[in-house]
Amino acid sequence: MTASNASTGKGPSPITGGPQHCQAHVDPLSAVRTPDDPPWDVYLTGNVFLDIIFTGLDSAPVRGTESWARGMGSSPGGVANMATALARLGLKTSLAAAFGDDHYGEYCWDALEQGEGIDLSPSRTVPGWHSSVTVSMAYEGERTMVSHGHEPPPEAVRLQGGAPDHAPRARAAVASLTPGRRAPWIAQAAREGTRIFADVGWDDTGAWDLAGLADLQHCEAFLPNAEEAMRYTGADSPRAAAHALTAHVPLAVVTLGAEGAYAVDRRTGETAEVPAIAVEALDPTGAGDVFVAGFVTGTLAGWPLADRLAFAGLTAALSVQEFGGSLSAPGWSEIAAWWRRVQSVEEQDPAALRRYAFLDRLLPGEEQVRPWPLRRAVPTIGFGRSA
Repeated sequence: MTASNASTGKGPSPITGGPQHCQAHVDPLSAVRTPDDPPWDVYLTGNVFLDIIFTGLDSAPVRGTESWARGMGSSPGGVANMATALARLGLKTSLAAAFGDDHYGEYCWDALEQGEGIDLSPSRTVPGWHSSVTVSMAYEGERTMVSHGHEPPPEAVRLQGGAPDHAPRARAAVASLTPGRRAPWIAQAAREGTRIFADVGWDDTGAWDLAGLADLQHCEAFLPNAEEAMRYTGADSPRAAAHALTAHVPLAVVTLGAEGAYAVDRRTGETAEVPAIAVEALDPTGAGDVFVAGFVTGTLAGWPLADRLAFAGLTAALSVQEFGGSLSAPGWSEIAAWWRRVQSVEEQDPAALRRYAFLDRLLPGEEQVRPWPLRRAVPTIGFGRSA
């Protein structure tokens, strides 16, 4: 199945009130909600960056020359990519993070709280600390990034360690594991019934020792990419690595890049593999976060494993057709527009269409769906909080 967005993403888009004002409302967990539910569907913590994205570059910048981009956008980045992806899929999302006491920090706070409806009550603004910044240059389906920031202040370390603030009750939490280091909030949240979904970054130490991921014992699911999974397990294939990981975590999901994703559930013995959707990728920033958000959504909703993989892959595929991290996270309007558009393509593979037929029961009515292809707003930074 293919699904390419005809928008080139070149040139600045008009500033709007933000995507939330034109999103159709879908609650993917409506069938499982009860009066005794925790207040939040997903909790997460981490570092927020201000992302500045240059688009419309014909090639990589050349040393000693000046390059002009035809478009530019700004958005919260870092852990905000995941938080935004979850919120746009209709999950009640709570974020604990330290924000800089500068215009960048104000902009990121307002964009997340007012623009995306993310709960920031566990977050703090740190006086005298400036925001971390990443400049991303997107070209030829890839990106080059330059980041700057200072060591996190004690307030940020306490937030991400789960003390002194207690992690709020939530159905699930997304954690990024760090080799050789525990995050006490993970064990605390797991003891209280929060389902922990974990990813991991590249191991700069080169050890690739699963024992160093001590918090994995508290996790329900682990979602590494193929290279990470093989290095941690010593397996000779991503699929073998997924099976090996289930000795350490109940559910292993290994992303296979252009091949899709493979998952194994130790508790049920179920396996699933879903191929990737072929798209014209403009910018892969945040695609991994969007994939995890889609998988968490399907898991909390109780969908079959194959549907969860298909949905996660679809949301990631939609995100790489737009520029930026949190800017590109799709909502239900984008998903519905894609589903209606792809069904109208002549000679579409019937088996591929059946793979996504579960969307029919979830999606908003056609009157709530914007036309395809879509153009996102590219916001600029405001120098002051909204009144």
